[in-house]
Amino acid sequence: MEGAGAVPRSLLPDIHRGLPFPGSPTRAALVSGSYLYYHYGCDGVDDRGWGCGYRTLQTLCSWLAAAGAGAGPGGSPRPVPSLPAIQRALVEMGDKPPAFAGSRDWIGTVEATLCVDHFFGVPCKIVHSPRGSGLGGQVGALYAHFQGGGGPVMLGGDADSSSKGLLGVCSVPAGHHLLVLDPHYYRGAGGLGREGLQGEGWVHWQGLASFDPASFYNLCLPQFWLDPSEGGGAGEN
Repeated sequence: MEGAGAVPRSLLPDIHRGLPFPGSPTRAALVSGSYLYYHYGCDGVDDRGWGCGYRTLQTLCSWLAAAGAGAGPGGSPRPVPSLPAIQRALVEMGDKPPAFAGSRDWIGTVEATLCVDHFFGVPCKIVHSPRGSGLGGQVGALYAHFQGGGGPVMLGGDADSSSKGLLGVCSVPAGHHLLVLDPHYYRGAGGLGREGLQGEGWVHWQGLASFDPASFYNLCLPQFWLDPSEGGGAGEN
């Protein structure tokens, strides 16, 4: 795929592995398969302040590529699109004006849905939570997604406009938690390591009550699944 570029060497896979649950869960489901952690500056592009949606999208794409979605002749995996390739694709699709290419304009779950379909031929489902309703109503959909062998989910909002990846869901007696992958980290991820990233909170369990009640939220769930026995699924960590 033109403009995809090489995978940055600093990228780490599956940085949630080994992260403890928040207490003793009565139910849990985690991402199946394997993904790469894309974050600010991971390819040498300083996208601080505008690139979090692109990085979350790239993480979703890395999982799809590893899972064989849209594989080319001979089963060769599709490359993860670069930031310029994502922008060009949105212009070519007619979703954005020509000036969008090369800009620092944000993208969200709608653009991610278009790009996942464009680059991998995989449709996405967008689930909307109106302002004031929180994310509690989407817990069932997230359990179904991850228990069924689904990959990372993209989360975005308006008042809470920072894009996030979701890698799992768990329930403890005090309530529900989501496993959040934060793309706003800016340094060499390979130098910090998985435990360091976990220790600094770049992947963490977040209780539903701590999400902004004044924000609406959209979830982008790629409609592609692995056999849950390939890791993740019903609570393996």
